[in-house]
Amino acid sequence: MKSFLATFFLALIGSSLLTPLGRRIAFARGIVARNGSRHIHEGRIPRFGGVALALGWCLALLAFLPLRGLGTETIERSTTQFMGILIGAVLLCGVGAVDDIRGLRAHTKLAAQMVVSVFAYSCGVRIDAIYLPFVGTLSMGVFAVPVTVLWIVGITNAVNLIDGLDGLAAGVSLFAALTGFIVAVNAGSLLIALSLSALMGVLVGFLFYNFSPARVFMGDSGSYFLGFVLATTSLVGSVQQKTSTAVSLLVPMAALGLPIFDTLFSMLRRFLEKRPLLSPDRGHIHHRLLELGLTHRRAVIVLYAVSVAFAACALLLSFGGNWVNGTAIVAAALVILGLMRVTGYFDYLNRRGRSEARIYDALTERLRRAIPDLLSGLQTADDEGDAFRLLRRTLGDAGCSAIELRSSGRVVYRLPETASVPAATVRRSYPVGPDGVARAEIEFVWHVDDGDPTLQACVLLQLVADGLARAFARCRSELAPAPLPDPIPSEPPAAVVAISGISRP
Repeated sequence: MKSFLATFFLALIGSSLLTPLGRRIAFARGIVARNGSRHIHEGRIPRFGGVALALGWCLALLAFLPLRGLGTETIERSTTQFMGILIGAVLLCGVGAVDDIRGLRAHTKLAAQMVVSVFAYSCGVRIDAIYLPFVGTLSMGVFAVPVTVLWIVGITNAVNLIDGLDGLAAGVSLFAALTGFIVAVNAGSLLIALSLSALMGVLVGFLFYNFSPARVFMGDSGSYFLGFVLATTSLVGSVQQKTSTAVSLLVPMAALGLPIFDTLFSMLRRFLEKRPLLSPDRGHIHHRLLELGLTHRRAVIVLYAVSVAFAACALLLSFGGNWVNGTAIVAAALVILGLMRVTGYFDYLNRRGRSEARIYDALTERLRRAIPDLLSGLQTADDEGDAFRLLRRTLGDAGCSAIELRSSGRVVYRLPETASVPAATVRRSYPVGPDGVARAEIEFVWHVDDGDPTLQACVLLQLVADGLARAFARCRSELAPAPLPDPIPSEPPAAVVAISGISRP
């Protein structure tokens, strides 16, 4: 226990010292997050805290290597697994740091995560079998590699997706790490307990700067690092929990229930909306709590409480018998159902089914009547003021609760002018101009009782965005789309040259 306490406090001190240093470096290098359509913070917040997290964790663990009697023998007995977790965490932190600084394509990040997951598997961090209560041990066989990669990549991205409020991802990861630490100590997996004690230390130190109002964000470097460490330590730490060869994934699944639930429902929502599964949006659970009227801090505290409930279920699964396992599974299911009920997920699915069952509704009809006049007016608009006045008229004709025009994350125009927007809303956003060159986006908001816009309504709204782009371009507005690059001229074929009579130089 002395080793765990020493690691915890060493990591806490390291994180407390390194986080302000990373904050200053981020400001100096311009590595900051700016508020936008999916971000609810204000101002410029540095997002390089994840590097401080990873560095503090590594230093706390490596400090024990030259010392005897403080966990060194534990590391020596599992050197390959330890190095797989350590190196993999550093690699994914580096991938996230590059994404924070320069930006990476989604498929590039996914490929990097898969490569690092395969590396961890080769180091012995793997799922060879799964223990299920009431069922027994299921051997993975040839599916061990894809199942292991799916688990590590899935948890890594789940932690990344939950990182939407100040202190949320760090707090949820702290509760998951505490749960894994207790399970690892009970199972005799001292290496994992030592790793998680260091992880808890850096998270506590980081939360001093990251809890609302945050002075630093962890960025993708931090969320990738945390997700990978939690995913891999849950595999190694649970090996001795049921049998010597089986991993009970139900325990870490329950401990990480909140990010897993949010990720799965986000993918389901995007699938139903026929959007890319990795596309960003404002439909995550923390966004929904804010739309219900909760303040930033209260939403985080509510999700902390949910994480504690999932952690309790995980501990019951770890220590209890079959009847206790059944109780824990039922309790976790009730927590998920409660989340879906409170945040309106059932209502969303019902509205989605109703909107797909109809072709035209009242909203579509209102848009069909209002938009022709709007497009005609935009063709003769003299400046931005004229375009905005036309939008104001459309607000009433189409029954919108609000319309927002944003550029570079800044609200340029809002109707109505008040900052408040109804809590229960349906939103649709469109770029003002072609993708890649649009400098602004427009968002239409309706009250939830109006239902989701039909496909026809969405097409009509896109016409509004296109008409606004043409009006801005004609008025030479700063909100006009950037000019499209000129296509590279290609040399005409020889036959065309001969027929046209063009002589080559």
